Amino acid sequence: MLNQEFQIDVIRPVECFKEGWELIKSDYWTLFAISLVGMLIGGFSMYILLGAMLCGIYYCFLRKIDTGTVSFDDLWKGFSVIFPSFIVILLVVVPMFIVFGIIYVPIILALVTGPNLSPDEAMGLFVSAAIFDIVVAVIMVCLHTLLIFSFPLIIDRKMSALESVKLSARAVWQNLGGIAGLVGLSYILMLIPGIITCGIGAYFVIPIMFAAFMVAYRKVFPSLGNQFHNQPPPPNAFRGAGSYN
Repeated sequence: MLNQEFQIDVIRPVECFKEGWELIKSDYWTLFAISLVGMLIGGFSMYILLGAMLCGIYYCFLRKIDTGTVSFDDLWKGFSVIFPSFIVILLVVVPMFIVFGIIYVPIILALVTGPNLSPDEAMGLFVSAAIFDIVVAVIMVCLHTLLIFSFPLIIDRKMSALESVKLSARAVWQNLGGIAGLVGLSYILMLIPGIITCGIGAYFVIPIMFAAFMVAYRKVFPSLGNQFHNQPPPPNAFRGAGSYN
C-alpha cells in the first residue's frame, strides 16, 4: 500500500536542522507560541491531552512545510485524533511509571522500614538504583525513538495507534543512523542554551527541533498529495514534459 511506503537513508541531521530553520524562521514566533501552549496543555492535563497536543503541533509544522502557511487555530486539529494519540502516550508514559515503581519504591520502603540501615547499606541501595536507572533510561530513550514518527503518522496519514507505532518503528529502524544523529544533535542544541540561560533558552530551541524532526519525517514519508488545500502545481512542475529526444 502507498500509505505504508517510506524512504530509506534520506536523513542528514545537520541539513534537517538547517532546512527546518529556513522553513519556519518567517513564522518562528507563531510556531513558538503553538509549541509552548501545546506542551503546557499536555503537561497540565497530566499527559491525558499530550498526544492530541503533539499531533496538533506536528500538524502546524507539516502545514508550514507543505503549504508555507501557519495558523494557531490548527493546534486544535489534534483533538480529531485524541483517542489514537492517547493510546501512543500510554505506551510512552506507563512504562515510565512502572520503572519508577521498580527502582524507587523498594528504596523508600527499605529506608522507612529499616531505619537501622548502615550508611554503607544505604549507599549501596542508591548506587544500585542509579546504575539500574541509567540502564533503563537508555532503554526508554530507544523505545521513545522508535515511536518518534507515531504522532505525525496519526495526524498526517490518519493511522490507528497500532498502525502508527508499527510503521514508525520500521521506518526508524531503517533510518537508524540519521534518527540517532538527529536525536543526539537535538539534545546538544537544547543543552547548550539551557546551561547558559539556566534552562530558559532551551524553550526557544523547541520550535527548531520540531521543525527539524518534521523535515526528517517528510523526507521519510513524502506527502501523499496536497492534503491541506487544492492548489495548482508549481509553474515548473511539467518543465520539459513536451520535449522529445
